[in-house]
Amino acid sequence: MVNGIIGKKLGMTQLFSDDGSVTPVTVLKAGPCIIVQKKTVNTDGYDAVQLGLVEEKPPRRVNKPTEGHFKRAGVPPTRVLREVRIEASDEATSVGDKVLVDIFSENDIVEVIGKSKGKGFAGVIKRHGFSGGRATHGSMFHRAPGGIGASAYPSRVIKGTRMPGHMGSERKTIKNLRVAAVDAENNLLMIRGAVPGPDGSYVLIRKGQL
Repeated sequence: MVNGIIGKKLGMTQLFSDDGSVTPVTVLKAGPCIIVQKKTVNTDGYDAVQLGLVEEKPPRRVNKPTEGHFKRAGVPPTRVLREVRIEASDEATSVGDKVLVDIFSENDIVEVIGKSKGKGFAGVIKRHGFSGGRATHGSMFHRAPGGIGASAYPSRVIKGTRMPGHMGSERKTIKNLRVAAVDAENNLLMIRGAVPGPDGSYVLIRKGQL
């Protein structure tokens, strides 16, 4: 059985319980997905399936290699593709099968993989949480990173030194999130808390374990 699905982040809202408590949730439009390719240990070295997200507006332009990939599978082209590992014993899964949001149920533990919001170029105080220097008495050290390496040895900046640069827009995996509600009719999945990425971004939701 496939234990993951592609989703689109719609935004956040609140769920009210009978006792009046409020739970913040992220609303994801999860699926429907279709299996485009199945990978096995014999052919690819591992067991997995490639999922394609079926959207209301199919892609208008598809290049020839992509067109051939979908034509070989016998399924219509999709814009978004993701890969999910499966168990080697799962023989029932085949190309062309649909994967719907009903593979999840309330209170399931999931992990969400997405790309975080891009923040552009940022300094070390915003990007890494540096304290900075004093702001008074003629100080010329306010938001600078300070020393980044010795001159005599090793006479270079060590790889991984925390410095200013591009902040955000990184692949992030948030684990141990709990499913608050499932709306199978509208392909909606509501997850307690926040998930990475801006509204409208695509994420991969997989079943997890505590």
